[in-house]
Amino acid sequence: MAASETAQASAEPFVSNAASARTVETRASRHSLLVRVTHWIITVCFFLLLLTGINILISHPRFYWGETGNVLTKPLFQFHIPSSRALVPTGYGYVLPDQNGWSRALHFQTAWLLVLTGLLYLIWGFISGHFRKEFLPGKDEFSWRGIREVIAGHLRLRQRRHADAASYNILQRVSYLVVVFILFPLIIWTGLALSPAFNSAVPQAVNWLGGRQSARTLHFFVTVALVLFVTVHVLLVCLSGFRNRMKSMITGNSVSRKERA
Repeated sequence: MAASETAQASAEPFVSNAASARTVETRASRHSLLVRVTHWIITVCFFLLLLTGINILISHPRFYWGETGNVLTKPLFQFHIPSSRALVPTGYGYVLPDQNGWSRALHFQTAWLLVLTGLLYLIWGFISGHFRKEFLPGKDEFSWRGIREVIAGHLRLRQRRHADAASYNILQRVSYLVVVFILFPLIIWTGLALSPAFNSAVPQAVNWLGGRQSARTLHFFVTVALVLFVTVHVLLVCLSGFRNRMKSMITGNSVSRKERA
């Protein structure tokens, strides 16, 4: 899941003991313990799944559409990279070390940890009202002017003011909603569709995707969308103040500094 914020109204201003007594720092609670724990578990799981997924991809860098697909089937598209299996035609005269075995096992185990953590986050998000307060855009945010200003600020790589960075803008709210309620369910669904046991238990869920090979292809594209989201997310964290953002996601508190008149 992407990073979540629970900005609370209570904040404690105090005078910094550093250089000047004119600098006033304000500490505010930003992230609950559950948000922080699930955020970091999901982060570790995501990168483990990405690493093992790349190893699995290298074993057969060809994608198909339908129920079946093999080296004798014309691929929908393929990556022109060496494979870790000699039977896969790649045009290269060598094969890479086969990491498919341990990668599949770790991929499967990590995926279940991600699912359980995600379910905990979802249940808490609905019960606590987190999704309603943090993710649902307000009516005043749905204006072309406001959206244009947010997009223009991102394109200029403009660092957000602390007051702005303490809450989500319209683009962040919509993107988090898409990730939590569309991309993550899709990545889980398409991943389960690759399991023979799931195929036997719920064949309709696989058929709706167009077959196992179609599920694998969709799984790849959803993964690409999540990687793009994480890349933009990290960029925005840096623009909003990397040190303060990381501190708030570790300790739960953020600090803003203001010169006192």
